[in-house]
Amino acid sequence: MDGVLVNSGNAVERVWHRWAIAHNLDPAYVIEHAHGRRSAETLRVVAPELEADRENLKVEQMEIEDKEGIVAVPGAIALLARLPEDRYTIVTSATPALAVARLEHVGVPIPKRFITADDVVNGKPSPEPYLKGAALLGVAPEDCLVFEDTPAGIRAAQAAGMQVIALQTTYPAEELATADAVVRSFEQVEVQVQADHIEVVVG
Repeated sequence: MDGVLVNSGNAVERVWHRWAIAHNLDPAYVIEHAHGRRSAETLRVVAPELEADRENLKVEQMEIEDKEGIVAVPGAIALLARLPEDRYTIVTSATPALAVARLEHVGVPIPKRFITADDVVNGKPSPEPYLKGAALLGVAPEDCLVFEDTPAGIRAAQAAGMQVIALQTTYPAEELATADAVVRSFEQVEVQVQADHIEVVVG
């Protein structure tokens, strides 16, 4: 979701910067571990001495409230409009409340069912979130294509046996090089829906 459908990078970094300062931590170090991961897992890495569940609630509320500059990633809504509702889902490290708040704010359609931080035991880079996404769609993992924007997300999708197209919305291309393809934007992605499959062409 974040960095793929919703451009929320600045808001994410603002929230984690404020949280880090409040806890006398290096903001750059905290932000480095924040993108593409569940907040609780970021907290366990950057501040293992703190109560992750309690701090996670604080961070979530800060992120829900900070909507400044949050917009849909260019081309994301148009791409989703070309896809049948039962052929895609969202797999996000955000909580349900945060995911819905951001998707509604930018006007991205919300799938009836999707995978959030609350649906998994192990978040990205574990393959668990994407495997559950495939199961939700009733599709074999090897028949899934993932759009990602972080190294952790790419590792998660590939560990699940899926192909990955990486978007340069959060990280530079060299940090996304392990993906099957790297694009600057959705303008380089063409989608054709067939009866039994979806063709995706990267130009």
